[in-house]
Amino acid sequence: MAQVSTEVSGTKGNRAKSHSGRRMTVSEHVFNIFNMTLLSLLCVVFLYPYVNQFVISINKASDTALGGITVFPRVLSIENYEMVLGNELFTNAFAVSVMRVLCGTALSLIVTYSAAYALSKRSLPGRGIFTTMLIIPMFISGGLIPTFILYRELKLINNFFVYIFPGLFGFYNMIIFRTFLRTIPESLEESFMLDGANSVQIMLYIYVPLSTPVIATIALWMSVSHWNDWTSTLLFVQSRALHTLQFMMYRLLKESEVMMQIAADRARQGLATGQDTAPTITPESIKAATLMVSTLPIVVTYPFLQKYFVKGIMIGAIKE
Repeated sequence: MAQVSTEVSGTKGNRAKSHSGRRMTVSEHVFNIFNMTLLSLLCVVFLYPYVNQFVISINKASDTALGGITVFPRVLSIENYEMVLGNELFTNAFAVSVMRVLCGTALSLIVTYSAAYALSKRSLPGRGIFTTMLIIPMFISGGLIPTFILYRELKLINNFFVYIFPGLFGFYNMIIFRTFLRTIPESLEESFMLDGANSVQIMLYIYVPLSTPVIATIALWMSVSHWNDWTSTLLFVQSRALHTLQFMMYRLLKESEVMMQIAADRARQGLATGQDTAPTITPESIKAATLMVSTLPIVVTYPFLQKYFVKGIMIGAIKE
């Protein structure tokens, strides 16, 4: 009997092993090859422009002006970064962008999360009215001119807080926060209220720690939005002391087209005559170095917060 049971279990194990280790069919092989080829091509398409700009940023500017730079530098040089990082306008713009991201993200998280916490309470009087009033500006805007007049009356023109106050509240982010907060059992809150905790303490010591994945996801969205925004500077800021790094990139792209053509013509002329008339620094090389400096913080931050993306969105998207 024991021998029969041993043979049966061995047969089942062999079947399981053969099932898990079966050979793939021809169609599966074709699909895998096609899938890997397509993903590899997409990876090359997406990475090539960034790699190309990085190579240009570390290549000597006079050599870059001759053209032909792809994914390998011909003459290594850090003069482009020395020019960018040594320029007072660029360093000031970088500092303004960092301060905007830190202050704007922190204050926006406080305001949006607090509103979501309040609107998640079904006992809040006028909750539906508040929600309607908050959702209307999401679909209907007053327009650029009324917005400019409003900011001017609020003394926000040429003011650092023009980067902060208009984006303090985001209705979409609030909905994600509110949907998640409603998944937390009310009995947990009631137990803390019996211990004498007020609403602010409950939010800080119960809801905020439980909301870490959602908060991290929304915080990254807000940070990227603040970091990439350049239209606010274009429309509402004239003072160079308040220019952001992205606006500096915009100006560089707009002003460098003619300068790049002149630099390229001078480089070719110097090559033909045997004279070194190529410029030491060109707009193309400065643009590439500035691009690397402006994108590096986001590229470095993404891998550390990527794990919160799917988890945070799925938690925040649970139906009520």
